[in-house]
Amino acid sequence: MSNSWNALIAQLPNPHFLQTYEWGQVKARYGWEPLYLVWYEDGKWALERDISKLAAAHAPVQAAALILKKSIIRRGLAARLCVLYAPKGPLLDWGDEALRERVLDDLQRFTRQQGAIFLKLDPDVVLGTGLPGTETAIAEPGGEAVRADLTRRGWRFSEDQIQFKNTVLLDVSLSEEEMLGRMKQKTRYNVRLGSKKGVSVRVGSEKDWPMLYKLYAETSVRDGFVIRDEGYYQTVWGLFASLAEPLIAEVEGQPVAAVFLFAFARRAYYVYGMSRDVHREKMPTYLLQWEAMKWAQARGCSLYDLWGAPDVFDESDSLWGVFRFKEGLGGWVVRTLGAWDFVPNSLWYAMYTQVVPMILDVMRARGKVRTRQGLGG
Repeated sequence: MSNSWNALIAQLPNPHFLQTYEWGQVKARYGWEPLYLVWYEDGKWALERDISKLAAAHAPVQAAALILKKSIIRRGLAARLCVLYAPKGPLLDWGDEALRERVLDDLQRFTRQQGAIFLKLDPDVVLGTGLPGTETAIAEPGGEAVRADLTRRGWRFSEDQIQFKNTVLLDVSLSEEEMLGRMKQKTRYNVRLGSKKGVSVRVGSEKDWPMLYKLYAETSVRDGFVIRDEGYYQTVWGLFASLAEPLIAEVEGQPVAAVFLFAFARRAYYVYGMSRDVHREKMPTYLLQWEAMKWAQARGCSLYDLWGAPDVFDESDSLWGVFRFKEGLGGWVVRTLGAWDFVPNSLWYAMYTQVVPMILDVMRARGKVRTRQGLGG
């Protein structure tokens, strides 16, 4: 089932690992139901909860979406209420206006049929590239046309942006000399410094997962972000075993930093990063990213997604320091559409968007406490 769905979406524009069969199975372990929608060239479309039931004899595929469904109230008059989310989907040529209209029409109808409070989409539709306010900034008219179309249809730019709206991409189809040459001078120096100072990088395995989670937990406490419990990450890493690997930086056999990388359809992703305070002067994170670029090349990838850039490109944004690090590696900024919600019922949507953020704030606060307690601090 995994191979058939992944092969199907890999042929579509901008396939993403969050649209893979594996991601649907991860979320299925945590209360979501994966639904698979496919649009065919002959005008038909199909919905299946089980990808193995998708008809194999249809015309060529023009669009597809993994949609995650979560029931909100399971009893009483509102038993059918749910929310729908297509992470980094749907996948299609968004510049094909006729196809876009067809897919959006079907999705809006589907949302109503499902009794959903909303359907959230955040496809990789590019609004522009380059750093805003600089000569490198280039607008993408096609992306603006999609945004105007969604606005005309009554979709709402979501206050709940699940994924990063912007990111930094690296071209890893180049030679090693070219990849080093495009880095900023200080970054290139720091990459080389790690090796000289005794930092080594190895590929991790399942036996490293407990150590990696502890390292990630330490990083979250230090940097003030919330993570999930260990079981969640073991689920992700286990289900993506064929598409993901950790790289671990060590000094004298002691792990000091790590990244967890995913690869799908010729694109690699830097999703989880972690580090300790010890040996930071040896710049292990720089050497790790260099090895990650080579890992991506070895996996047949041409692009390496550094997973996240600021919404506001100045020092006021919490991601500014991380962005400067990524920028030094020689990447370019890609600004996308972000998440948009289709809302059949404004009343339910207002209630949901007011109550859920308060619940999430409480859960995040408790999560930080649990993580700190788990580390014995």
